Amino acid sequence: MKKIIAFLMVLGLIIPQVGYAADKNKTLQKALKKEYKAKKKELEKGGWQLFGSSRTIDVALLKHYDKLEALDDNGYEVVGTADNFKSKNIGHQMAINNATTVYGQQAGSTLKGRVVSDMGANGTDNAAEFDHFYAAYERLVEKEIKNEMTESFTIIRQLPDGNYEMQSFFIVDENSAVKARMRALENAAKETELAQDFANKISDFVRGGLDRE
Repeated sequence: MKKIIAFLMVLGLIIPQVGYAADKNKTLQKALKKEYKAKKKELEKGGWQLFGSSRTIDVALLKHYDKLEALDDNGYEVVGTADNFKSKNIGHQMAINNATTVYGQQAGSTLKGRVVSDMGANGTDNAAEFDHFYAAYERLVEKEIKNEMTESFTIIRQLPDGNYEMQSFFIVDENSAVKARMRALENAAKETELAQDFANKISDFVRGGLDRE
């Protein structure tokens, strides 16, 4: 009898949690659907068309959000832009380069914020050396992250002057991105003696996720 009572007590604890998880998932799905509809409307209203594919923006967006949701917190969206170009292929390469630059700058900014706030490394004696390190790190992150970015889809539209503008949407798996940032840290550390002194502490910041705000 005691075993039955204990089982019922445990079951009573589990059922509310299962119900909460179901409600939470339902709320998330509702929010994702709303986000998808808003983005689709925005792109269609803006006159954007899918580039390099026979599919529709509708399908591209659905697949994009599916990939992000599958990765959950490890999924990271990066958007590269290009404008005022005539050659679509050149514009596409510009958008790819811009995406890596955006990611590198964000990685550098996040790292600098952590180093300054957690290590207090903003003194005048070594500020120049740290600035050298941040610049090297950003540049190397751009180089390393390119192979870890998966292009999801690209959109294009023509401007009134006949030129084009483009947006390329990429998905980054944070597990792979961490490895890319660590490679960038190791190479950046070789360029500055100061970074080697703080390498162990800085590596913890690099392993952490980017500030996505």
